[in-house]
Amino acid sequence: MKTEYHRPRLLIRLHSIVISMWTVLATFVLGLLAIGCSFFSRNGNSVHQIARFWGKTILWISGIRVTVKGLDRIGGLSSCIFMSNHQSNFDIPVLLGDLPVQFRWLAKAELFRIPIFGRGMSGAGYISIDRSDRASAFQSLARAAETIRNGTSVMIFPEGTRSRDGRLLPFKKGGFVMAVDAQVPIVPLVIEGTHDIMPKGRLLIRPRPVTVTICRKIDTDGHTRKSKDVVMDRVRQAMQGVQSGAPNGGPCA
Repeated sequence: MKTEYHRPRLLIRLHSIVISMWTVLATFVLGLLAIGCSFFSRNGNSVHQIARFWGKTILWISGIRVTVKGLDRIGGLSSCIFMSNHQSNFDIPVLLGDLPVQFRWLAKAELFRIPIFGRGMSGAGYISIDRSDRASAFQSLARAAETIRNGTSVMIFPEGTRSRDGRLLPFKKGGFVMAVDAQVPIVPLVIEGTHDIMPKGRLLIRPRPVTVTICRKIDTDGHTRKSKDVVMDRVRQAMQGVQSGAPNGGPCA
């Protein structure tokens, strides 16, 4: 669909309704398909492909164009932990639809309780984290670390929730515990543009171009839980370097 950036408010509302209706319909139909495939897929790859198509259809109906920079930086990685900033509900369709790699989500348990969508996530091998229970959270992190060591990449939002103003929130430490336990590299991702499309707490959707920047991997070799904060600081610096427009790409160069 053609993207228009200056439209009457009525058209914005109508388009937002169309997008919402399509998202519900696509989630229902493709969610059912994903559930069916999950019973026959041993590795969850086919379910993830359905999720990718789901993301692409939402971006298409919304009229959102996505540019991905730095794809060459993830070539040859057997497994890693992708860590992305989180600005909007549109971050998930963007990452699913335009990051051409297999990965599994590490997501809060509440998402897995959404009818159909949650069952599809489970069938794809996505990992639930119950942050209300410390013991359950660490058990989930241990399972995730084992999954990654076996060759599966994982996607997380280290902020844990969407930013209201687009600036990075403090990072949760759980993902970094998982990273040093698994001893696999972290690949920071920076999404720019989704905050303006649908800020947290807003219902209207205003299409804008989106850019995803893939930073260079950050190795965790030799790091332990005691030194995880060093890794966390490097990931944060990489993301902030992109957001601030640092010369030559900053830490992502």
